[in-house]
Amino acid sequence: MKRGLEMEYLKAFIVGGLICVIGQLLMDLTGLTPAHVLVLFVSLGAILSGLGIYQQLVDFAGAGASIPLPGFGHTLTKGVIEHVNTYGILGIFTGGFSSAAAGISAAIFFGYLMSILFNPKQK
Repeated sequence: MKRGLEMEYLKAFIVGGLICVIGQLLMDLTGLTPAHVLVLFVSLGAILSGLGIYQQLVDFAGAGASIPLPGFGHTLTKGVIEHVNTYGILGIFTGGFSSAAAGISAAIFFGYLMSILFNPKQK
């Protein structure tokens, strides 16, 4: 494996891991539920993206920053900004859906596939 590729993996692992550690600490040390942390992280990703900060983290860490929850907020915001620049005010309503459609579709498809392959049981 090339040395540069190893560094990319390491950066993605460290940044993605730190995001997860922060989320776990928020749940363990505060009264926040997983739902609260989810909303907080997606909102922070959207806000930081709107300010132009989150893209720098994505450029540095790649999938380590684009895959966790703040990355979803970043994807939504990036899509809205692009669509507003292209389609005007209508882009506010269409941009987020267009930019996140592939990821959401993949999650639904693979979730359905796993439910067929395995026998899920309610607790």
